[in-house]
Amino acid sequence: MTSLPPIIAILRGISPDEILPVADALVDAGIGAIEVPLNSPDPLTSIGLLARRHGHNILCGAGTVLDIAQVNAVHDAGGGFVVSPDSNIEVIAATRATGMLSFPGFLTPTEAFAAIGAGASALKLFPATTGGMSHFAALREILPVDMAVYAVGGVSSENAGQWRKTGATGVGIGGSLYRPGRDVADIAKRALSIVAAWG
Repeated sequence: MTSLPPIIAILRGISPDEILPVADALVDAGIGAIEVPLNSPDPLTSIGLLARRHGHNILCGAGTVLDIAQVNAVHDAGGGFVVSPDSNIEVIAATRATGMLSFPGFLTPTEAFAAIGAGASALKLFPATTGGMSHFAALREILPVDMAVYAVGGVSSENAGQWRKTGATGVGIGGSLYRPGRDVADIAKRALSIVAAWG
């Protein structure tokens, strides 16, 4: 799983008219994956635009994917990965069956190993701030060494480097990077800061 990009930009609330200028800025800053949560306005249109513009050089996909119908819709839109807030084994299996990468959320060892058994491509510790880094460090000791784990929820440029030192494969960055209506230049500056913090 070492080929997975270390930073996933989570663009919750983005609309189709914002997606391309924001995505261009993120890619220029060195972000290797962009997630459009499905509870954003017209998310499948945004995913389609994103995939057509940047699908050849970064990972483009969807977040907050809760059922198999949504998995199939993301695939049809051109998405390459699915992120879920939970470890739904049916969603994981359906995602992998389409050829997309699956990033299910987990908080406990039981959830983590259920997701791994269902074929997860990587795991998303969510919300990462609930247990904190000591919780994650304990989990990292029992998880397979080659299993990628992303810290998501409360991650920013201020603590991304600490998550890496604790053993995270990568991080998902949401509100500290993007909020609807935020100026693209500001987003670009924040993205550069996060990339630098990850190192």
